[in-house]
Amino acid sequence: MLTFRIRREPVSQMPRFRTLEISNPSYENNNLRFITVKTPNLRGRGDICAYVPPNIGPADTLPVVILLHGVYGSAWSWPFSSGVHLKVHELIEKGKLPQMIIAMPSDGMWGDGSAFLPLDGYNFEKWVAEDVPDALSECIRGVNETSPLFIAGMSMGGFGALRIGAKYGHKFKAIAAHSAMTSLAQIKFFAEESLKHYAQDNIIDEDVLATFLHHRKQLPPIRFDCGSHDLLINYNRVLHKKMDEAGIPHTYQENDGGHEWPYWSKNIIQSLNFFAGHL
Repeated sequence: MLTFRIRREPVSQMPRFRTLEISNPSYENNNLRFITVKTPNLRGRGDICAYVPPNIGPADTLPVVILLHGVYGSAWSWPFSSGVHLKVHELIEKGKLPQMIIAMPSDGMWGDGSAFLPLDGYNFEKWVAEDVPDALSECIRGVNETSPLFIAGMSMGGFGALRIGAKYGHKFKAIAAHSAMTSLAQIKFFAEESLKHYAQDNIIDEDVLATFLHHRKQLPPIRFDCGSHDLLINYNRVLHKKMDEAGIPHTYQENDGGHEWPYWSKNIIQSLNFFAGHL
């Protein structure tokens, strides 16, 4: 079978994907790279936007933060709605953050949002937990099988980050979320697709607390926050309270703000600092 790939950086492992294409550095801006990869988990191609700091040495191993978007968005959402890559670059240059790669994948583009779950024969969960790190390892210098992995997200992406981070706790060193949905039922506030389309074979996969309890022996450090004027604030407060009652260690914070990009743009830096503290 013909395998087609375009790469412009050294490959650190045997190729796993039939096709993988990465943007040409001659036309990139602000240290953003774009990757398109074909995977059976998506039954087609998926996109990843990645912030890659400059001057990575051939022997360097950098941490990777997988950053998940919310409903209606895609791989471009975090950089072009919050400028997260510009903030991270500035903090790295000032020595306030260690060098890190920020990988921002699409959710698979199902409906208004896939919730990063297995749906309709697609596996958007494995796309994030398995394909994204493997794709980066194939084409980005500084990423390999020993790169420390972290995962964060906002809103629907917060739900995905907390749930996937716990379920794959053996892979992630820490997890974080902002304004997170705490159970699948809350997708009704955002998506027009019926809740029945999101139903999981295992009901544990529909709820963050249930996932934490089921996988508590492998939970990495957890941080989440929510704006005091956010429509999901009470759900986050309940999750915090129940985690306390269950004896699940975590950091929870409430800040001024709503369910909006100015809030996520500001507070994502707290999660990145949290991750840096677990390197």
